Amino acid sequence: PAPVFPHLQNDSWGKQYSHALFKAMSHMLCIGYGQQAPEGMTDVWLTMLSMIVGATCYAMFIGHATALIQSLDSSRRQYQEKYKQVEQYMSFHKLPGDTRQRIHEYYEHRYQGKMFDEENILGELSEPLKEEIINFNCRNLVANMPLFANADPNFVTAMLTKLRFEVFQPGDFIIREGTVGKKMYFIQHGVVSILTKGNKETKLSDGSYFGEICLLTRGRRTASVRADTYCRLYSLSVDNFNEVLEEYPMMRRAFETVAMDRLDRIGEDWPLQVPPLS
Repeated sequence: PAPVFPHLQNDSWGKQYSHALFKAMSHMLCIGYGQQAPEGMTDVWLTMLSMIVGATCYAMFIGHATALIQSLDSSRRQYQEKYKQVEQYMSFHKLPGDTRQRIHEYYEHRYQGKMFDEENILGELSEPLKEEIINFNCRNLVANMPLFANADPNFVTAMLTKLRFEVFQPGDFIIREGTVGKKMYFIQHGVVSILTKGNKETKLSDGSYFGEICLLTRGRRTASVRADTYCRLYSLSVDNFNEVLEEYPMMRRAFETVAMDRLDRIGEDWPLQVPPLS
């Protein structure tokens, strides 16, 4: 039979194999049937088989390549899928435009384009690893807060492991006066205003904490707290607060000292039923 590439008979083996590979890929990738159309029935069936195998291989390649690209940044893909659900939710309830914009900005500041199941990840780790990660994540909070800087490292670790990260937008009321307090807050970054009955306004920023008065007195909130900027806070529930202070009673005095000072500023008396430790 005549050679497929008669002009390559006297060329180097590299050129011959290159042209042979080109023809094979033309079959396998379904780009065509090669430089010459099949003539006999055997050629027709071999060409069709080659096209079927090529199409299968091509589809598998595309599928694996797509999965690889998605796995390179699965947290961003998870965030995008989650936010698509949020957009559909907002559209379904026909929320106004300004509310949608605030929700969008909240997600951008809260998750910053990536989403992780942090509780599940930390729950699978050993306690030493979990504590090491939490201490690293909260290192700026510990560095900026005198309460933590001078405290027992075991107390700091016990406190940090019970904190929950929260984000508030400018104008949000984090605490409202007269409500029952269930949390206190530590400011990682941002500025808040403490608003009292006498229209006094006190600013707190990075490294400060607030909301402890209600947890100590078991009463209602004595002031409102409003976020002036985007605030990244860590909250501590009343149950976790009391649990930690039961193990470290000396640290209760530090909280009570700040609480009494703040009550003096707003003209309130320390409740008699829960006197400070002496």
